Amino acid sequence: MAKQFLFIGKTLEDLRNLDLNDFAKLLTSRQRRNLRRGLTEQQKILLAKINNFKAGKNKKMIKTHSRDMIVLPAMIGITIHVHNGKEFVPVIISEHMLGHYLGEFAQTRKKVAHSAPGIGATKSSSSQSVK
Repeated sequence: MAKQFLFIGKTLEDLRNLDLNDFAKLLTSRQRRNLRRGLTEQQKILLAKINNFKAGKNKKMIKTHSRDMIVLPAMIGITIHVHNGKEFVPVIISEHMLGHYLGEFAQTRKKVAHSAPGIGATKSSSSQSVK
């Protein structure tokens, strides 16, 4: 039998039935303060897109620049394309992402992959012939 998901003692169905203020009480202080201040206009637009997508009114993929949006229970199971500064990165929202920010899952920096040093990079490379 699979282990049932619990978020601070609440099941996923219980979390979906909570309103935004009650859900905010379960989060850490930074996220709680952020939600208490209210959502920005871009975050409200994103929630409206998510609700329309779940209701079947909108079939387009959900794209957003709102990296500071906190993952809410209403978003679970949806793929949201989050902008990382260059492109939109698809992020599949799961239960374990609750309370985190969307920007945490769309990395803005890539791993640096260095190759061999170029001519003149070191003292020894000056003795090599240039081809």
